[in-house]
Amino acid sequence: MEKIPHLDHHHHHHYHHREQPVPTKRNGRDFPSDDGDYQSGFGNSFESEAISGALPRGQNSPLLCPYGLYAEQLSGSSFTSPRKLNQRSWFYRIKPSVTHEPFKPRIPSNEKLASEFDKTNSRTTPTQLRWKPMEIPDSPTDFVDGLYTVCGAGSSFLRHGFAIHMYTANKSMDNCAFCNADGDFLIVPQKGRLWITTECGKLQVTPGEIVVLPQGFRFAVDLPDGPSRGYACEIFGTHFQLPDLGPIGGNGLAAPRDFLVPKAWFEEASRPGYTIIQKFGGELFTAKQDFSPFNVVAWHGNYVPYKYDLKKFCPYNTVLFDHSDPSINTVLTAPTDKPGVALLDFVIFPSRWVVAEHTFRPPYYHRNCMSEFMGLIYGGYEAKADGFIPGAASLHSCMTPHGPDTKTYEATIARGNDAGPYKITDTMAFMFESCLIPRICSWAVESPLLDADYYQCWLGLKSHFSHEADVKSNSV
Repeated sequence: MEKIPHLDHHHHHHYHHREQPVPTKRNGRDFPSDDGDYQSGFGNSFESEAISGALPRGQNSPLLCPYGLYAEQLSGSSFTSPRKLNQRSWFYRIKPSVTHEPFKPRIPSNEKLASEFDKTNSRTTPTQLRWKPMEIPDSPTDFVDGLYTVCGAGSSFLRHGFAIHMYTANKSMDNCAFCNADGDFLIVPQKGRLWITTECGKLQVTPGEIVVLPQGFRFAVDLPDGPSRGYACEIFGTHFQLPDLGPIGGNGLAAPRDFLVPKAWFEEASRPGYTIIQKFGGELFTAKQDFSPFNVVAWHGNYVPYKYDLKKFCPYNTVLFDHSDPSINTVLTAPTDKPGVALLDFVIFPSRWVVAEHTFRPPYYHRNCMSEFMGLIYGGYEAKADGFIPGAASLHSCMTPHGPDTKTYEATIARGNDAGPYKITDTMAFMFESCLIPRICSWAVESPLLDADYYQCWLGLKSHFSHEADVKSNSV
């Protein structure tokens, strides 16, 4: 019987165990590690203060704020967006963000970033594409320099579209913060924890968790485990929300209470030469200031960074026959104006029981009006026996056929109907799915990591057709 994808024990510990514990400090303060160090909820209006009484009461912008702080609003939506879509937060900070020197183009720039996609920087192909994992560089590389765009569609200037990035890094950001003016980041670490300091407070994000950093937030990424790798998608002009559950009812999939938001934390010390790196139109700019942007003593609002542990996802599955559409595994969705059509869905394929009778259980063969980018955090993926390993990526664009490889198909058929229920264990694959057709960055098409032999995994699929009456057919 074919081995169901899983992570062997030696490999498993790679994600949950470090030989040398690293002290959980940034600038002398602990990083939160357990759920008790966060606020919880999705779409809530939160408030948090690092010093009691720092939040003004009864109004947002008093003439004099408590403790001599400045009030500053960060808007994540237009002022007149419908209330259920309106996102903004108020910060009470030691100095306002505006106190900086003019922005200048960053040198060196990062030539592998894009936020609008056309023939000047990207190509198009309907061929199925797969990339091998990127090696983590030996030279010192932080999150900003290690970020690179694989594909995308639309334009950050026009506020509609998305970009899919990956990152490899090995050093913490030093005396600088990153601010993405183009869109929201959803980051999926695959190797190495991220310690992320934001204006709302601090987040520890472990492989198997995701973090969303909304447009405009300043943040810094520390790498306590050193070598680090992962995936990121970026959406322009909208924000993620929880999918509607329809007939599932009020519970299941990702629960609002499992989304975690930081508590207020600030640093007061002078920081000469501190650099704000702004991603604006896909280009990087820098501005110098003499203080940390993480000087927010108190804040309130519903525009916040947050994290989510994918192990807390409650999967639903077919319990009698056929294979559920992957939409049943949607964690977060970024909607378009068309009902039910996503600018970007974030979908996972977690450990779960597989029980369908008389059914081809792996994903079905498919041609899709949506485009699908897949990654693997750990373990194996049920539709690909070989070649798709943790840190790898694949892209099956609009109307490009895809499905299980030959080895998976033959092994599934050979098992027959007596396979019985079994559990897919120790695996976490994911998909970014979009209604827009992605263009692929030129460097990614030319990359030596592009698997030129990917198509061969289907070449062995042979005809089983026979004109004889099929006595073996086992439809319900």
